[in-house]
Amino acid sequence: MLKFTAAQIAGLVSGTLEGNPDAEVTRLSKIEEGEPGSLSFLSNPLYTPYIYQTKATVIIVNKDFIPDRSITPTLIRVEHADMAFARLLEVYNQIKFNKKGISPLSSIDPTARLGENCYVGAYAVIGENVVIGNNVRIYPQVFIDDNTTIGDNTTLFSGVKIYSDNRIGNDCIFHSGVVIGSDGFRFNQQEGVNVKVPQIGNVIIEDNVEIGSNSAVDRATFGSTIIRKGTKLDNLVHIAHNVEVGENTCMAAGTGIAGSTRIGKNCLFSGHVGVNGHITIADGTILGATCAVSKSLTKPGQAYLGAPAMEVSKFRRSIALFRNLPDLDQRITKLEKSQKPAT
Repeated sequence: MLKFTAAQIAGLVSGTLEGNPDAEVTRLSKIEEGEPGSLSFLSNPLYTPYIYQTKATVIIVNKDFIPDRSITPTLIRVEHADMAFARLLEVYNQIKFNKKGISPLSSIDPTARLGENCYVGAYAVIGENVVIGNNVRIYPQVFIDDNTTIGDNTTLFSGVKIYSDNRIGNDCIFHSGVVIGSDGFRFNQQEGVNVKVPQIGNVIIEDNVEIGSNSAVDRATFGSTIIRKGTKLDNLVHIAHNVEVGENTCMAAGTGIAGSTRIGKNCLFSGHVGVNGHITIADGTILGATCAVSKSLTKPGQAYLGAPAMEVSKFRRSIALFRNLPDLDQRITKLEKSQKPAT
């Protein structure tokens, strides 16, 4: 169990302490759910009433917070309480997941090379000529196939599968069930039979990429499928063969990108977005939930909604018209009846 004093926490976030410096916390909590021994924070003014009710032991607050009545918890004042709390979450995770050592139940090929301070869990399998950097965390039942390279400080949670010949950068996080380098979906029809096209390329994932559970990035037919640095993929995202995703792009759950599409940097895709193959998405594009993109979007920084995707202003006008269709239908029907000649 992790245990910190209020004084230690204040030191970690460069905060000013008000209250008992020896107050101990062993867990983190929301301010409205605080219990004795927990640490919380107050940033949003909407949650201010909870600071007078909470049972949390220590609370991080903004420097300009002025209570209007007595407060029981010890306070730590900082410039930005939410950012300070996020920093503590990071420290907490670093300690919690700071595993080391090689399990005797793992299988590591003699030709594989592991860096310093690595962790390899039970039943993990590392293939031939694999190169692993320093401080890499490989959780139980991870599979890393031959000739794959993984950079420093990368974490592969339980059940990650990485096929052969792929390149993974530094400071990446792959959550359980991620598959990197599975075959691209490519078939040719010959006399009514689907004939598989061999997929001989690989996947390149640059630094600081995070991929959510049960997502898949397919290997290229030839060449590389590329995920540029800083990109974040949610759970259940599919990146097809030969796609290139630009730097710092984020994709929410259920998004699917078809083959050979080029996506710019700093894009934001909401949930269940579908993008056609062999098209281009400009830098800074924003796609709302369930957008269906069938052709290239070439204007940087534009937002789109709908299926097919259209610019937000046009989509809103279309929706307004769509909502009025029943009334318009009734008016047209009445007009047609009024125009019929008397019999």
